[in-house]
Amino acid sequence: MNPTIVLVGRPNVGKSTLFNRLTRTRDALVADQPGLTRDRHYGIGRVGERKYLVVDTAGFDPVAKDGIMHEMARQAEQAIAEADVLLFLVDGRAGLTPHDEQIAARLRRAGRPVLLVVNKAEGMDRGMAAADFHALGLGDPLPVSAAHGDGVRQLVDVALEPFPEEAEAEEGADAGPRVAIVGRPNVGKSTLVNALLGEERVIAFDMPGTTRDAIAIPFERDGRQYTLIDTAGLRRRGKVFEAVEKFSVIKTLQAIEQCNVVVLVLDAAQDISEQDAHIAGFVLDAGRALVVAVNKWDDVDDYRRERVKADIARKLNFLGFARFHYISALKSNGIGALLKSVDAAYAAAMVNLSTPRLTRTLQAALAKQAPPRHGVFRPKLRYAHQGGSNPPVVVIHGTALEHVPPSYVRFLEHSFIEAFRLQGTPLRIQFRTAHNPYADKP
Repeated sequence: MNPTIVLVGRPNVGKSTLFNRLTRTRDALVADQPGLTRDRHYGIGRVGERKYLVVDTAGFDPVAKDGIMHEMARQAEQAIAEADVLLFLVDGRAGLTPHDEQIAARLRRAGRPVLLVVNKAEGMDRGMAAADFHALGLGDPLPVSAAHGDGVRQLVDVALEPFPEEAEAEEGADAGPRVAIVGRPNVGKSTLVNALLGEERVIAFDMPGTTRDAIAIPFERDGRQYTLIDTAGLRRRGKVFEAVEKFSVIKTLQAIEQCNVVVLVLDAAQDISEQDAHIAGFVLDAGRALVVAVNKWDDVDDYRRERVKADIARKLNFLGFARFHYISALKSNGIGALLKSVDAAYAAAMVNLSTPRLTRTLQAALAKQAPPRHGVFRPKLRYAHQGGSNPPVVVIHGTALEHVPPSYVRFLEHSFIEAFRLQGTPLRIQFRTAHNPYADKP
């Protein structure tokens, strides 16, 4: 097992900046605003060939009794319980605060090794930066600059020193599908993630905008590996004003681009909106496999259920390839069937299509309906092969293929999907027109 390093501290001391430095990513949102991080965020750090697990946590308030701060503190407490070593970050420019003293008192009771890290020490005398923090009684403070990298390598060496090096696990092991949970704010995305995991892994709070970052969570169910990505709710562009929310939207769109399967969460208690259709359209444009979860199904009566289904048929009719599930994330109803559809969609997105069978399917489609003429010529579609996956791409070779109309392309897509029984994924068709040797002759 790789050692787990957990970053804790009050808001805005630079935990997410250090997380990004250690993992060499930009996975954690960073801005000059307290309370940006709310959930536990995991990443892999590396020193040479040695790996370790890094956990970023929300600003920690050990005495918070209710509200979102209490939920954030619970997330931090769970991370502390998982830690092999704790990095307690303080702000070298702000000096020692009563909040730091409260956190230090809590960490002394945690029973975990604690390293006191004085961040934002760039340009300061190291002794002066650390002077105030000896009073915390957590050993010698270690001045660093997460933003500039000063002292970070030495910090990691000290943190990992008690842990023996272990043989690396095999690279390329199957991590299973990456599944992004997306939707409008407050439709139950984080509740669904917790239901799938069987624990309160992310904050599920009755307040729109609770989730701000895209949180990737590896987990195993029935012997299969998955990576769940809980994302921020997507609102209409005209409703997004805060810079933090704009970055959250970017993180969500990136999560869609980088995943294998998207679970679009709808709220049965609300009308299917244009924004739901816009999100679905973005998933379709990205070519990602899709499963739709209509949440809070247990909260609505029969009349409302019929109205929701009619709305879906009218506003989301372009999602005919996707499976719809009517669930209650809060009560974990329908979760097993939803995950089976995720597996099926992933298998369809990553399927290998044989060239002979693709060509036979193409010829059968041509026999059923030939492409329309363009002037005196008719496009000739000769053979097909697979050109990619996630989504599956079918490359068709022939002549005059630039004149194949979009309606016929859709006909071909449906023919391939039906022939190969691809459920849950869109399919792309690309045309390769053969060079005409007589094109340049008079």
